[in-house]
Amino acid sequence: MKIEQIYTGCLAQGAYYIESDGEVAIIDPLREVSPYLKRADADKAKIKYIFETHFHADFVSGHVTLSKETGAPIIYGPMADPSFDAIIAEDGQEFALGKITFKVLHTPGHTMESTTYLLKDENGKDRAIFSGDTLFLGDVGRPDLAQKAAHMTQEQLAETLYDSLRNKIMPLADDVIVYPAHGAGSACGKNMMKETVDTLGNQKKMNYALRADMTKSEFVKEVTDGLLPPPKYFPLNVKMNKEGYEDIEEVLDRGTRALSPEEFELAANEAEALVLDVRHQNEFIESHIPRSIFIGLNGDFAPWVGALIADTKQRLLLVTPEGKEEETITRLSRVGFDGTIGYLKGGLEAWIASGKEIDSIVSKPVSDIKNQIEKNKIPVFDVRKEGEFAAEHLENAKHTPLGNINEYLAEFPKGQSFLLYCAGGYRSVIAASILKSRGIHNLIDIAGGFGALKAAGVKTTEYVCPSTL
Repeated sequence: MKIEQIYTGCLAQGAYYIESDGEVAIIDPLREVSPYLKRADADKAKIKYIFETHFHADFVSGHVTLSKETGAPIIYGPMADPSFDAIIAEDGQEFALGKITFKVLHTPGHTMESTTYLLKDENGKDRAIFSGDTLFLGDVGRPDLAQKAAHMTQEQLAETLYDSLRNKIMPLADDVIVYPAHGAGSACGKNMMKETVDTLGNQKKMNYALRADMTKSEFVKEVTDGLLPPPKYFPLNVKMNKEGYEDIEEVLDRGTRALSPEEFELAANEAEALVLDVRHQNEFIESHIPRSIFIGLNGDFAPWVGALIADTKQRLLLVTPEGKEEETITRLSRVGFDGTIGYLKGGLEAWIASGKEIDSIVSKPVSDIKNQIEKNKIPVFDVRKEGEFAAEHLENAKHTPLGNINEYLAEFPKGQSFLLYCAGGYRSVIAASILKSRGIHNLIDIAGGFGALKAAGVKTTEYVCPSTL
């Protein structure tokens, strides 16, 4: 028996390849399925089952394409209602794979169709669970994403999740291995550990949501506390996962059109396409196409695209590092953005050589602006996440988190320069590109972000826990 976790860091997502005696199961595959096909071919094995733990919101699964390519059935747990052919398994139903068996454990709460797959070895011993978004390491799946579809409140879903964990997961032996669908960084939870595999016994000790003496009301309160609004693209990904989608090869064929600067500019105007620049932030700072949006491939690319562009139908034109065109389109398609209609042939160098207009961002090292900051002579805006800002931030900094930057446009001054910072410089350049696309140009990026500010000794304010007296 082989169990391989195929982890995609930019999505904090774990897919699984399980092989036994020449038969393979794939759990929660990514949109591009060639790696699974190649792996099975190398093992001289046949893909027999495609298990889905639920209708994913944060990425588009590869289940439809993989089933088409292999003839393997797609399997969901109870209460799933896809628009395509699938096996809707019953709670407790078993599926044989070579010498091992998968048992369906219906574990609703994150969504109502959420299912955990329990792997039993050839001797019938419980070996592992593939828990999807029901159980993470250090956390559990957020119960607010499926409220509309389930006609339930987040509190009711949390109560359901409590029962699922207590009745289906926690009674299992401590040596059972937990393989979750996500790790730290995913928006599907809030307190996940950086590890991606653990024992259930350790989770019973470490995971706040699995405390043995935890009441249902305590669970509901703790699981729902501090939930941030989900990214706007989540419902669109759920829809694609339930109803099907275009084959990724067609998306790639359409998107990998090399366009001259003239063709690129014409396409942007005629198709009302958004120009997405995925180069390194330092390159974007130096020069970029006016009104283009920066979201660099080197950061949490796909989640930020989903959060900030939101509309998966938006047509896109790409400015990429040379040779990164296909990778960019693939990573966009993982979160449902299939609207790429071409890329700039020759990159920004070709654009500049053609004599077309360019823009840039003013970025200054802390040494150049430290005096202004310390004397409060210039407004400062922090675009990090709420938890980061709460933990520590510059004195007098205003918090305008990147994920909701469009809601704060009125906060930025029109008649004077202002400063932007994040942790290290990636997110502040994204924010700067969005502000400039909205006509706000009087901004200065703090090179190196909060890390550089701290290193330079600029005074900060740390979070102080409020008194309970």
